[in-house]
Amino acid sequence: MGLTRRRFLLAACAGGLASELSAQALRWQGTALGARAQIRMVHPEADRLTRHAVAEISRLERIFSLYGDSELTRLNRDGRLVAPSFELLDCLAVARRAHDVTGGLFDPTVQPLWLALAEGGDVNAARDGIGFDRVRFDTSEVRLERGQALTLNGIAQGYVADRIAALLRAEGVADVLVDTGEISARGKPQAQPGWPVRIARTERRLMLRDRALATSATLGTVLDAAGRQGHILHPTGAPVPDRQVSISATSAAMADALSTGLCLVTGEAEVRACLARVEGARLEAILNDPTET
Repeated sequence: MGLTRRRFLLAACAGGLASELSAQALRWQGTALGARAQIRMVHPEADRLTRHAVAEISRLERIFSLYGDSELTRLNRDGRLVAPSFELLDCLAVARRAHDVTGGLFDPTVQPLWLALAEGGDVNAARDGIGFDRVRFDTSEVRLERGQALTLNGIAQGYVADRIAALLRAEGVADVLVDTGEISARGKPQAQPGWPVRIARTERRLMLRDRALATSATLGTVLDAAGRQGHILHPTGAPVPDRQVSISATSAAMADALSTGLCLVTGEAEVRACLARVEGARLEAILNDPTET
């Protein structure tokens, strides 16, 4: 997906954990939507199930990718997509909820602004199309207004993690960790209270069980040579400071979207106020620019 968000969240499931899993433990590593990905599970049919999961990741990429002939690229090209997939509509519904909770800070319509900044385009014209509340979608079609385009980079990795975890649970896998750049942890590994993960740049360590975790950092990817223009954009075009936010929730898609949007919130109290509107969502870590006052 090109200049996707570089994730600071790392699954710390190595070290002693591997020796505590049975001989049937399986770890797959690959990529999903441009991010390093892994699946960990214990199941007698782990090889077959992993192949099934990887095929599903590929199918979902053909919906959410900003490249190739995906549903999203066709929508952005034509401004309209007839008979969208269930997964695209479902992801857009979660995005709409996150947009509302964050007061519009999580806004997938920043894609034209992202391109303008990355490629030296007309920034003022790009700003005119921003407004996710103007996007219309239902089972018949998704429709954008003139000048609009979507990026789901701030939610799709979490959404894919949710879908793969659900697929494997439906196949009878009780204990699985799916990391597609965001983490969905279901059940627990043997002899552990949960799946151990850590949040980079912090001392924070968690045991995840039936929860998801997402981390976003405003300067995780930069769009300029000076390293000051990050990839997470404020819908108004306002400057964005160096900030990292980690959110846990029952849904990786929601945690992903919230961590993205709440990177733009000015203070921790406001972050917590937004999260209070989402049942089960928690702030796990926040790092602010030390130069901020």
